[in-house]
Amino acid sequence: MTAEASQAPPPPGACRTLAEALWFPAALFLGFLFCFAPALHSPTPHHTKIAVAGAKTQAIEGLQRLHPGWFDITSVPDAAQARLAVHDREAAAGLVTGDDEVLYVAGANGAVLSQKLSTVFTTLADEHGRTLTVVDVAPTAHDDPMGTSTVYLGIAWSVPGYILATTLLRATAFDRRRKFLAVLGVSAAFSIVGSSVAGALGYLPVSPSSLGIAFLLTTAVATTSLGLAPFTRQFFPAVGMGLFIVLSIPTSGGPAPAPLLPAVFQYVHTVMPLANAVDALRGIVYFGGAGTLKPSLVLCAWTAAGAVLLGVDALRHRRRDAREAAVMEPEDVPELLGDDPALHFPGPAALPAHGHHFGDREPDLVGTVYFAGRGSVPNAAVIVIDGHGRQLVRTATDEHGHYAIAGLPEGHLSVLATAAGQAPAVQRKHLRPGTVVRADFTLLAPPVPSALTVPRT
Repeated sequence: MTAEASQAPPPPGACRTLAEALWFPAALFLGFLFCFAPALHSPTPHHTKIAVAGAKTQAIEGLQRLHPGWFDITSVPDAAQARLAVHDREAAAGLVTGDDEVLYVAGANGAVLSQKLSTVFTTLADEHGRTLTVVDVAPTAHDDPMGTSTVYLGIAWSVPGYILATTLLRATAFDRRRKFLAVLGVSAAFSIVGSSVAGALGYLPVSPSSLGIAFLLTTAVATTSLGLAPFTRQFFPAVGMGLFIVLSIPTSGGPAPAPLLPAVFQYVHTVMPLANAVDALRGIVYFGGAGTLKPSLVLCAWTAAGAVLLGVDALRHRRRDAREAAVMEPEDVPELLGDDPALHFPGPAALPAHGHHFGDREPDLVGTVYFAGRGSVPNAAVIVIDGHGRQLVRTATDEHGHYAIAGLPEGHLSVLATAAGQAPAVQRKHLRPGTVVRADFTLLAPPVPSALTVPRT
């Protein structure tokens, strides 16, 4: 037996320990730093669509030369078409040129946008001795003057959708079908409660269509998160929060409406669930349903993508279990075939730990059991117990003293190792989704009780 196998491995170095502890907060720090500040620090028009009725004046041409890339000008026949372009959400503003100019805006797109456009074109009209009248063709509700209630409600439906997925990952007793049904039920409850509260407080008018968008948003985020978890493993929190918080909130159209975002963030806006839900809600509540089809389809696409990921993961488990069934004893096969692996995430189970090659299934807990100074312990018993004292799984070490266990729930677990003639050893470990926790044991011989002389009476 080699010297390496006869002693416990050294603990991880300080650099590795620090890196494992800090990578997640560092990733979030960089995400916030390079997403929130660049997107929101100076809202400026970027290729904002303006419908112009009448002659394209020298003033407008000068504005385009002075601020290239600010506006994309489209000519329309008359004032009615300019107003209609704004109401149908084909343009952010409609300008009617002439001695007395009119600017059509939509406060429902966000007060920051309408104020910015009004300031730019009022200044332009003043410089050329004209009067500009600003007309709001889609004003917001009385208690939503900034037009941001849709964003805050969207966050209330989106972020809990991600949290819902993380909590369902711990529910090892639920199969995939039950988890998806739980997502649908919770999404329906959140949409009803959120819309009812918003309507009662006057933040947003309630309609069946707005309930549907709220339901789609929570479902899209939760289903996608469930689908991503098996593939991103220990990186799942960073991926989930990066997608549904770090990227979603600054591009949602709330702090800065989409036409005021830099170009790269405008592209992100077009695909993110929160941004599309906000666009759809604004269309339903303030624009008579205009511009709601595309964002609704995007939300459905996110849900479909999550379902596909869940299906691919189910297929991986089905193929793995089929390979394992091929090498099982014949009497074991009927029991395996009665359990459809496509319908659930596998529960706690021991893995073959031959030289740390675990096969297709990734472990949650690994380790080696040693004798004190005498090498590894083959066939030692390793038992995992949850916080309620229930045994989750029991396994035995291989000929090298290694063991591996998969399918354990998140949380604090107790791991016990014992062997014949040795005192048992216990460690308490905290498991998180996607992480591999190591628990090595060194078993000691039980203490020999000292002889006592009992005096006779």
